[in-house]
Amino acid sequence: MSERLVPLGKRTAGAAVRPAPAADAPRVYVETYGCQMNVADSDLLGGVLADAGYATTPRAEDADVIVVNTCAVREKAEERVVARAAELGAIKRRRPGAVLAIVGCMAEHLKEGLAARAPAVDVIAGPDSYRRMPALLAAARAERTAPVPDERSEDTRVGLLPARPAGRGAAPVIDIKLDKAETYEGLSGALAGDGVSGFVTIQRGCDKFCTFCVVPFTRGRERGAPPREVLRQVRELADAGFREVTLLGQTVNSYAWDGTTFAELLRAVARVDGIERVRFTSPYPVDFTDDVVAALAEEPKLCKYVHLPVQSGSDDVLARMRRGYTVADYHAIVARLRRAMPDIALSTDILSGFCGETDADHAATLALMREVRFDSAFMFAYSERDLTFAAKKLPDDVTEAVKKKRLAEIVALQERISTEVFAAHVGRAERVLVHGPSKRDPAQLVGRTDGFKSVILPAGVGSVGGLVDVTIERATMATLFARA
Repeated sequence: MSERLVPLGKRTAGAAVRPAPAADAPRVYVETYGCQMNVADSDLLGGVLADAGYATTPRAEDADVIVVNTCAVREKAEERVVARAAELGAIKRRRPGAVLAIVGCMAEHLKEGLAARAPAVDVIAGPDSYRRMPALLAAARAERTAPVPDERSEDTRVGLLPARPAGRGAAPVIDIKLDKAETYEGLSGALAGDGVSGFVTIQRGCDKFCTFCVVPFTRGRERGAPPREVLRQVRELADAGFREVTLLGQTVNSYAWDGTTFAELLRAVARVDGIERVRFTSPYPVDFTDDVVAALAEEPKLCKYVHLPVQSGSDDVLARMRRGYTVADYHAIVARLRRAMPDIALSTDILSGFCGETDADHAATLALMREVRFDSAFMFAYSERDLTFAAKKLPDDVTEAVKKKRLAEIVALQERISTEVFAAHVGRAERVLVHGPSKRDPAQLVGRTDGFKSVILPAGVGSVGGLVDVTIERATMATLFARA
């Protein structure tokens, strides 16, 4: 193991605490769409704004600054954000001087064109601009509260003038430049979430350039955070009482830093005092090396769960996607994981209706699902993303009706498989990390198994942040229920 990863040291007496914001501090509301990396980025942005003197509010109606952190992976996600921006714009207009910011992948993807689709927006910032958000917001707030010329007076400095109306000659403040070196080293998240499970982004960007994916264009090229920085953030979470950490990256297992491999980093994080469970997402199949499999099998704190995106069960489709592996390659990776850890839980991503997909290609995807028997899956119909190779060179020739039909068949099959996989846990003993109250019944608690399955605990069993041993009494296709 690299010398840079040791010694890890013991937990310090408590994490650093930010001073309470001033009573008159501007209030910020953050709304997040998309993947876990977006959630982590929202926490990071919350920390940046807290350090700049902002207070947080859980309601957009009470905010001086409304921030929407966005995703550009699918067209529907962008449409949803545009619709939401209109709603938030109406809220903003009822608060003189308030500003609306759209940040993240969608801001990077649509760039200046976003202002036309969401005219209420005052700030447009890409995922490499979060350090500069206080300055961007200050500029926008100054613009929003600047006086407008009084057409009745030659001297516009005389008298109290109304705030500048939204859109009256005021273009949004835009900062969408991607930075090849930005990993946000030295910054910390807001230690948000449930206080039990936290995120640490170890890698940003992507070098794979799959033909359907816009991520390399919205998040830039691959770059990793130094191991010491990763461990600093993990220890910070541990000092704040977090019990679980998830390492994040677009292709997280391709991480490398000056001789330190992903497997070495995993082992180091797993040995941080106070952290009981370590997860990572999302790995790329071809980068699943033997040393990573060995680390997973040998380190007890590394969860025996892997999200392993396959996208399609057809070699022809995988080739058009430029995924870099065949179906046989994928099966071999699954076999290596299950040989080392027979009870490992697997989830995946499946993209239906990609360019040129035939009925035979679709049938091959269903066959792969039956053979692998994923615990769960994220399943989507293909939507064309501009800038990608597929949008430029491959015809989107599968009709919407066929896409919907094939996706429905994929979902139905996965639901049957998940029902069977979850039912097989009935009667088993499971160790559950408790995350908080159940949404349906606050008297009950909910937690997760090592294999990332949600478990509802009976009233009076367990405590938030604790590990509790239970027996599974019943199951649905997505949830386990324990008895005391």
